[in-house]
Amino acid sequence: MKIYEQSFKEKAVRLSYERGEIKSLAKELGISRESLSSWRKKYDYLKLASKDVIIVELNKKIKDSEITLEILKNASEYVAQGKIMTKRFIENNSSKYPICKMCALLKMSSSAYYRRKKQEISEKQARIILLKEEVLSVYYEFKKTYGYLKITKELRRRGFKVGEGQVKVYMRMLGLRKRAKTRFRITTDSIHNHYVAPNILNREFTVNEPSKAWVSDITYIATAKGFLYLTIVLDLFDRKIIGWSLTDSMNTKETTLPAWEMAVKNRAISKDLIFHSDRGVQYANKIFTKTLDSYNCVRRSMSRRQNHNDNAVAESFFGNFKRELINGNKLLAREQMRVEVYEYIENWYNKKRRHSHLGYKTIEEFTLTKGNS
Repeated sequence: MKIYEQSFKEKAVRLSYERGEIKSLAKELGISRESLSSWRKKYDYLKLASKDVIIVELNKKIKDSEITLEILKNASEYVAQGKIMTKRFIENNSSKYPICKMCALLKMSSSAYYRRKKQEISEKQARIILLKEEVLSVYYEFKKTYGYLKITKELRRRGFKVGEGQVKVYMRMLGLRKRAKTRFRITTDSIHNHYVAPNILNREFTVNEPSKAWVSDITYIATAKGFLYLTIVLDLFDRKIIGWSLTDSMNTKETTLPAWEMAVKNRAISKDLIFHSDRGVQYANKIFTKTLDSYNCVRRSMSRRQNHNDNAVAESFFGNFKRELINGNKLLAREQMRVEVYEYIENWYNKKRRHSHLGYKTIEEFTLTKGNS
């Protein structure tokens, strides 16, 4: 995602108010209408008359100057006594003034301040503080979705000697909880007269080789303007999403077919592949059935009626997907959601996320381990 400087955003907002519209301006500047609208809300004071804007900015500078003078006046006697007393002044006033501002004015780097602060505590206390900071870092890096087990595995991978009980206690102390999963909701329509295959997979969700069993499903995603539908094809061997499609239609040509085509392009089919799905019309109709029948090595498998546990791995993926990306976040425009889904599947889930089924390894780590075994 492209990052814009604040000055660019402010100029764009000023131009939008001067012209009285945003559609053509956004196109001219090479940005989305949604971005420009968002900036207008954030910098709404820029719609003031130019003289009023100047007044607002001058008031900010005056306020900043007053704080600067106040800090320098109150800190002068501490600074005269050396670095230790300077640090003490910063520490005592951390709730009143920004630490970075005090450090800059009093000629002490932020890193030196925190280093001196840590030197005053025991080595054990410093280690606990560092561990808590790392727990917090991992928790937010992995989108608030990791519990103490996965955070422990990640910390150990980074070289920390830490127990699961310690991490559990630190998470409780820091008030960290992983996001809850959402309840399953049926998306596909299974009431039809098309072909229905028996449940050959029979909940055998663990396989020893790639392309022995693939599972597929469809879910909906709410956006600021309507719904998008995500279709995935997942290989049970390493839980990788090898094919997917995101569209605003439930049509077979836009959902299951492109997801299947991506899957067979990304991963070669073995001579005895089980393809499992629910009984949705997108999987059972003639178009999709004919496509799979053209591969002589593919055996069809479908969940029993109204029994989503028969496709539990695909449902689990969607539960994690919505918990980690969708739930608790504001509704996005469709194009922005497309970008977010791509980032989630290709750069997060398939590369960085740790999977309990894979022994808390990433998919890449698991594949490498299997390749060396």
